[in-house]
Amino acid sequence: MSDKPQGATAKNTGLKRFYYASIYSWQGLKAAYVQEPAFRYEVWGSAILIPLSFLVAQSPMQLAALICTCLLVLAFELVNSAIEAVVDRAGTEFHELAGLAKDLGSAVVMVALIMGGLIWGAVLWENYL
Repeated sequence: MSDKPQGATAKNTGLKRFYYASIYSWQGLKAAYVQEPAFRYEVWGSAILIPLSFLVAQSPMQLAALICTCLLVLAFELVNSAIEAVVDRAGTEFHELAGLAKDLGSAVVMVALIMGGLIWGAVLWENYL
């Protein structure tokens, strides 16, 4: 994977900048899916939960909350993967701060998963119990 798509420059503006930013984002999503098993699991979980949210939700707000919890988990998993990549790039020797950075990144994903579980549970409780 190259750093920049062919034709990209640092001075792109407007739609051209948006175009190249979209390419970079797509490259990041593909890389995360290929290289990060946890991201793959969460993508497949979201592929099930997002369509299910249309059946579970009884209001637009509930639908938005259910879908956003899935997207939030994916977003934090991407951030966690980025932190891990930077830490791994910095060196292979053990450093306490490197371990802390990885642990904190993992904790963010766990908190997002708990938030998602709480929101899904609350919507299911409100609608069906």
